[in-house]
Amino acid sequence: MPRLDWDRRKNVLERRGKNCSLLQEMDVIQKQDENCYCYVQNRTMHLQYLWSTIQIKVNSRERFQFEPISEKNNCRNSETVFEFVACAVQILWKPETCTETFLSIKQYGEDICFKIQPFKIEPYVVRVKREMLDGKLLFLFVAGIFLFHFANSLSRSAKFFYLSGVILGVLALLVFVLLTLKRFIPRHSTFWILMSGSWMVSLYFIYCFKENIQWLWSEHKIYLLGYFLAVGITSFAISYQHGPLTTELSITLFTWTLQLTAFVLIYFGVTIPQVAYAVIAVSLCSKGLCYPLGAACHIARKMKHHFKSKKLVFKYLTEEEYREQGESETIRALEELRSFCRSPDFPSWIAVSKLQAPHRFAAFVLGSPHVSAAETKAHDEQYGIGSFFLEEQLFETRAQFEQDEPADSVHEEDEENENEMHSQIPFPYATELL
Repeated sequence: MPRLDWDRRKNVLERRGKNCSLLQEMDVIQKQDENCYCYVQNRTMHLQYLWSTIQIKVNSRERFQFEPISEKNNCRNSETVFEFVACAVQILWKPETCTETFLSIKQYGEDICFKIQPFKIEPYVVRVKREMLDGKLLFLFVAGIFLFHFANSLSRSAKFFYLSGVILGVLALLVFVLLTLKRFIPRHSTFWILMSGSWMVSLYFIYCFKENIQWLWSEHKIYLLGYFLAVGITSFAISYQHGPLTTELSITLFTWTLQLTAFVLIYFGVTIPQVAYAVIAVSLCSKGLCYPLGAACHIARKMKHHFKSKKLVFKYLTEEEYREQGESETIRALEELRSFCRSPDFPSWIAVSKLQAPHRFAAFVLGSPHVSAAETKAHDEQYGIGSFFLEEQLFETRAQFEQDEPADSVHEEDEENENEMHSQIPFPYATELL
């Protein structure tokens, strides 16, 4: 063990009392006289002990007095509100008398010292062991994460509202009663003063209940079940009569309360406070970034839809549209050719030297038609209406149709003759049957 840890443990023992025994893991101590014990935390943090606790069990056949020992200035030096509340509760705490008690210590919590005073000369045993995975801590942590991320939807659920009313009535009865009687309190300042006092008293009773849950369950099980049943039914009846929340302001306040409760559960669900602070910060950032991320995704979808290439739609042209488009495109192409031939960059002398009819080319550039009248007449005589080419196509189609028609008629005559032969075949026993 490092020299620094031994010095710190020695200082703790000197402050708490020279006769105190130092507890370590896997210790089993048996004594019968009054003595105090201290467990000094190891400040070297490891993530493997995130949900680890130290379990101290004291048992005897006779009753003994268990008294926690706290420093006088501990409350003054508390770093957080939770440590201050725990210190104040320990000051008001009365010594416990029992035959068996358990003490669960967080791995990186504060140093713990307690005193055992037996009433009779009877040996008692102090056992120390480590629980690597404490189910209660893991449950609190997971419940806090779940409660924070689903606080908005849970605050609008009627079933969860009734369940919250029952839990609040059982754990903080004074707060539940004060909320029920809120309409009868005229001033808001008076209500909030009473609410603060009710929460402090409720926290004190919750701490006492947590420390004595095993003793209460073993010694007063019937009374404990009766309290849970009576207060639970009454709280559910009052919550059901009030009805679920309807206004947006009430739902928002309930959501914030659930998220604050989630932070408390996360803080108490791990043994390393720095990890709890980091998880809370990440949760807040993830909740705050949902709106910018949503806006960015919406803008990205809009931009993708805007720059996405549209699907080409093909439209078939009619014969008249095809002819008009051909004429217009031909005229436009001829005008572009004339403009290019008139430009200074066009090598006119080279082009004229290679042409067979340069005068016709010059006339075309100056605006004359690109086809002469003789060429137009010859084209109409060959391909126009009444032309030799069209008549040849028509006569060829008619001749092919006439060649196909006799073959079809011969085939039809063969089928008719076959049907007549079938109808003329006599049935040999037709006369006898008649």
